[in-house]
Amino acid sequence: MIRFTHKVAVLGVLGAVLVGCGQARPTSTAAERPPAPHITKKPPVMAPGPGGLTPVFTRGPQRAAKVVALSFDADMTADEGPRAAAGERFDNPELIALLRRLKVPATVFMTGRWAEEYPDQARSIGTDPLFEIGNHSYSHYAFITPCYGLPTVEKDAVRKEVQRAFGAIRATGARNVVPYFRFPGGCYDDDTLRALGPEKVTAVQWDVVSGDAFATDADAVAEQVLDGVRSGSLVVMHCTRSAAPVTAEAVRQVVPELRKRGYRFVRVSELMGG
Repeated sequence: MIRFTHKVAVLGVLGAVLVGCGQARPTSTAAERPPAPHITKKPPVMAPGPGGLTPVFTRGPQRAAKVVALSFDADMTADEGPRAAAGERFDNPELIALLRRLKVPATVFMTGRWAEEYPDQARSIGTDPLFEIGNHSYSHYAFITPCYGLPTVEKDAVRKEVQRAFGAIRATGARNVVPYFRFPGGCYDDDTLRALGPEKVTAVQWDVVSGDAFATDADAVAEQVLDGVRSGSLVVMHCTRSAAPVTAEAVRQVVPELRKRGYRFVRVSELMGG
């Protein structure tokens, strides 16, 4: 859980964040509507840090060619099953459909519990060459405490959280699964990086916070993203209707505006590969 303050609006935030408000769709030129990319068989990973620490990737290099990666956290904690059964929606199929229409490559960081709740959607995302799926833990519990009020994973269960999430995601039939991990709430320390070392994943953070979680003003979210993006930026957002209701509306504004500014959208694996 994370709180972010926007210069126009104060947005309470959990975990990671998103983009802005809806407006005109991009034109159908080749520059603005690139063909769906292909997933590489071996996504790049970073070398381990000192003592075998899991490496942390925050953003790509800033270069003359403008590129930006949009990432979406598909959050659902292990104890939210009753809420889903009562009708709360932790998915956002409208957002995924919008990314497809706009032909925007993206990386979805998915919890194992989310994949179990929405296996058809997980499989659809994970077999579409436009997308790739990263690991967001199984339970969406924090790996250190305090972390925005999240329950905490037991220290001896850190690796199991990652293994169980990959298992749940792959069990849906998803194929475009990359060896990247995002900490719930973005909370970690050297001990957790060391504990995850044997899993050979790269931890993926971000440099642009969208502020979409629990936001109701899509314009403010969009402005925050557009103000923050630079070439090589990695934007964090949500793919959860109940917690981030204005995300799809935000993307409708952010995508054409960034394309107008000359940006090309890539997945995290492409950003990491340089």
